[in-house]
Amino acid sequence: MKRITNRLAQRELRFATVALMMVGCSIAAPVPYALEVLPPEHRRMTDPKTGNELLFLSTAPEKDSNLYFHERSWFADESVILFTSSRAKGGLMGYVTATGELIRFNTPEGGVGGATAAAKDNAVLAARGRTIVEIKISIEPSDAPRLHASRITGRERILCTLPDGSPATALNASCDGKYVAFGVTGFSDKKRGPAIYKVDLKTGKFSEVCRLPDPPGYAGHVQWSRTNPNLISFAGGRGPTGDVTGPVHASSGPEDYAGRGQRLWVVDIRKGIPRNVYLAQEGELVTHESWWVNDQLLFCGGKSSPPAVLSHVKILNIYSGEVRIGGAGAWWPDASAENAARLNWWHAAGSANGKWIAADNWHGDIMLFEGKTTRPHLLTSGHRTYGQGEHPHVGWDRKGEKVIFVSHMLGDQNVCVAIIPKAWQEEISANDDGLRIKH
Repeated sequence: MKRITNRLAQRELRFATVALMMVGCSIAAPVPYALEVLPPEHRRMTDPKTGNELLFLSTAPEKDSNLYFHERSWFADESVILFTSSRAKGGLMGYVTATGELIRFNTPEGGVGGATAAAKDNAVLAARGRTIVEIKISIEPSDAPRLHASRITGRERILCTLPDGSPATALNASCDGKYVAFGVTGFSDKKRGPAIYKVDLKTGKFSEVCRLPDPPGYAGHVQWSRTNPNLISFAGGRGPTGDVTGPVHASSGPEDYAGRGQRLWVVDIRKGIPRNVYLAQEGELVTHESWWVNDQLLFCGGKSSPPAVLSHVKILNIYSGEVRIGGAGAWWPDASAENAARLNWWHAAGSANGKWIAADNWHGDIMLFEGKTTRPHLLTSGHRTYGQGEHPHVGWDRKGEKVIFVSHMLGDQNVCVAIIPKAWQEEISANDDGLRIKH
């Protein structure tokens, strides 16, 4: 009788464990483990053209990349900068700003991907297969990092494990620090389209934000608004002729998905209904969107005749539909694709303080545009050879003082940080255009 009772208890425990996994609740305490620490390999230099300060986080011969431009690369206190590497002891890595050492996020259960820094905490949010994890770290810095390494401990908490489907985008944290969102595909039901999920960072409970019918398709880029904890954007699928293929009816209901290939979509997590926030015209380039301040979306694009491409940095008010140019591109009838690419923009990201927009081009130039006046400032250049290598896909720190990007300036693919000159910061802070009273 006692043996039967024990079996029943074990069976009930298994059922309870499965039930908790199905609702995504994390019940285990954080598990600590030592992270592998590699010696510094950074290099500082001044840009040969602009004279601005550059910090290369990595100089090894392997391919290193910053996180994608709309993810958070810096920890909340900027103690660690995340990047990825193709090196043998690579994967997700971190640069320790106090010592220059490199961290390898080698968890006991294997590597992680789709990572982003948390919005509020000094933590990494990442996927390991179907499992979503949070890794917080503590650093005991070395006073001589080239002689003996710092002691860095990771404390991992499993937030949830998806019962079906797999994360298909990088994770992205809500601005209030409560949730992380990501796209999910690969469901066992082959007729089911992709979906956007969110996970409560406190409880580990996951829930579906919305399902995305296919067609018109789904191109990922799930991002939470940087100022509104209820809004998530994602990229619609591509049509047969490029990024977009024609207008659809812009409403707030399910009929938004009646069209084909519209790029810019926003969903309110309280309603779960995707809304097309910008109606692109046939043949119009609309690409590489990211959230900025005041619920504005930045994107790159324009309309032009080949082979040259016109691509402004544009600022979209998602409520009114008003669009203004934050960074002008250029097109002329006899322009070659290579020459035009010097004056047109491919990725754009805005600083959290609203003072700057950074944009990159296919020649590896990084331009800053003033958020208020749109005046351009060339920050650094020559980080890519046209037609070769990874794009810079420039992103921001937490304070609006530094930008991060992929660079080929040293002859291989490294992660570089460019520091905005103090004089530029002071100039735009003192700008009172439009506030002067004329007598």
